[in-house]
Amino acid sequence: DERSRHATFAKRKNGLVKKAIELSILCDCEIALVIFNSQGKLTQYASGNIDQTLSKFIDEKPMESYTNDSYGQFCGKEEKDKIEV
Repeated sequence: DERSRHATFAKRKNGLVKKAIELSILCDCEIALVIFNSQGKLTQYASGNIDQTLSKFIDEKPMESYTNDSYGQFCGKEEKDKIEV
């Protein structure tokens, strides 16, 4: 149901932001995270100046790039079977 989906989104979004902050601090890397919810509302996190980070994103060719189709690379078979991509 919609209420459950919203609660799941909020929890996972907060967990993702927390992981982004930890990665930035522990690995001294630059991160910009952009999330649009199902209503199109924006949440963003940046470890520095988001405009500068996004300019780099636009101007540079990625060393690595992932989509939903890449999901299997990051989980085991049991996990993969749980989520339909």
